[in-house]
Amino acid sequence: MASELDHSPLGDKAESVSVSIPVELESPLSASGLDSISKAPQIVPQSLLKPDICLDQTNPKATVATVLSPQFSIQGWERYAKATAVISPDLITRDWDALRFNAAAYHQLHVPFPHVSDPDVNRGVVPISSLLISSPYNLPGHYLNLSHLDMPNLLFAKALTVIKPTTLSYATTSFMDALNFNTVLMYLKKLADEEGFEWKEQSFYVVVFRSQLKEKIDKEWLWKLDAESHKEAGMSGGLLKYWFGRAGDGVGERRNLATCFWRSKEDARKGGLGPWHKKARLAAREMYESFAFTTHQFTVLDNVSGFTFADWKE
Repeated sequence: MASELDHSPLGDKAESVSVSIPVELESPLSASGLDSISKAPQIVPQSLLKPDICLDQTNPKATVATVLSPQFSIQGWERYAKATAVISPDLITRDWDALRFNAAAYHQLHVPFPHVSDPDVNRGVVPISSLLISSPYNLPGHYLNLSHLDMPNLLFAKALTVIKPTTLSYATTSFMDALNFNTVLMYLKKLADEEGFEWKEQSFYVVVFRSQLKEKIDKEWLWKLDAESHKEAGMSGGLLKYWFGRAGDGVGERRNLATCFWRSKEDARKGGLGPWHKKARLAAREMYESFAFTTHQFTVLDNVSGFTFADWKE
């Protein structure tokens, strides 16, 4: 897991980017190639679905429950509750490649699916959850609970479900060119417009991890370290997206790219405090020939008119 505590003095060449998003936006489906994603799994029969009221990481079929606050109108909370609602992770593939390279988690945002009618949703045929698949791990304990986020972070986390590589050489390509950030911003704009939300400039903390694995390693142990570290990081509540590629894609030499989008640097700090992160740091020298962490600030401009990406500065 790429955490703020794992920062290494070894770094990539600094990147600083400013991008404007056109007013007339294409559909994010056509823009990102999401129309080529494999079809969603079949709907689970109603008899097998018994959603619970509580929200927890071990129950991806949990229904959305939000505590009302006097500072918001009922209409405002209705919009917020609607925004937290996604299709249960149970109906989404657990295939790593589909989640990493085909943005399969995007299917969660189809509430309801195109071939399912609203009455089906109301009867519980399609289970609704607030737990978002925010990494290649579609497993209990790895989800992001949208009901714990304010509207800007919630919308950005949902927009990040469309992220995927733009090139096979993503491991060595500049970060801004490696992943489809224009599509992410286009979809964020669409989500904000649908919710009637006026986006104000907001920044996010980003960690980029570039690595080269050694030729002979314990891959099961590497997976265990990564998966458990991701669970720990998610407990901070502010890990909006974790993405990693496949070592050796495009450029060979067992090189890879991973990234984390955090709500804040403080969330990243807390997310890296657990024992599994410590184990991962201790194992790094025996797993990697080389690795480098860099930290950045990703800022979405007013009205989602564009974004900037620069090195993190205190």
